[in-house]
Amino acid sequence: MSNSESFIEEVTEEVRKDQLFGYMRKYGWIAVLVVLLIVGGTAYSEFRKAQVTNAAEAAGDEILAALEIDDDAERAAALLAIETSGPAAAVTGLLVASNLTETGDVAGAAAALEAVALDEEAPQVYRDLAALKSAMVQSGTLSIEERRAMLSGLAVAGAPFRLVAQEQLALLSVEEGDIEAATTQFLAIAQDAETTRGLRERAFSMIVAMGGDIDALLGDSAASDAQDN
Repeated sequence: MSNSESFIEEVTEEVRKDQLFGYMRKYGWIAVLVVLLIVGGTAYSEFRKAQVTNAAEAAGDEILAALEIDDDAERAAALLAIETSGPAAAVTGLLVASNLTETGDVAGAAAALEAVALDEEAPQVYRDLAALKSAMVQSGTLSIEERRAMLSGLAVAGAPFRLVAQEQLALLSVEEGDIEAATTQFLAIAQDAETTRGLRERAFSMIVAMGGDIDALLGDSAASDAQDN
């Protein structure tokens, strides 16, 4: 290689280096900014996660402390004072309603349950449970038609408390004196494949209490199998 060619390559290399340094001086801040954004975003995400975790732990501690109070009314008041959201708020609301029910404050319990049932941030299973308990708690204040309307949507296929809601609907039929409809409803509950043993026994007991003949309704062998299960 001649000296002139070597000189040209050296000059070309130096020009490239100058161009590279020029680009770095001109656009290097963009790369630095991207790195800072990535690091800052990760740090903020971890900070938020830590905040959420700490808040959940604090709420859990407050709930446990409230549950240790002996008096139902004071326990309910302590639970109401806890600031929560999402699943924790739903659990707290259900606990508040349970304690207010024990004190005889049906209106307060119903209000707490309604708040959970209407809370769009709460898991659906908690909302359904609140609606079910609300219908049960207000048995002495709401009409049969109002309670039936509340329970009907909870008794559909796929609902988590479907069978319990169906049992409550059957009890409404008993309450209004429609023994035939109640017997049919309790029989359907007893024969449902998802019915628990306890619920099946309650259904059969209600049929017998209403004067029904389980053997006649199911057939001797079927009745024996159903009661054994």
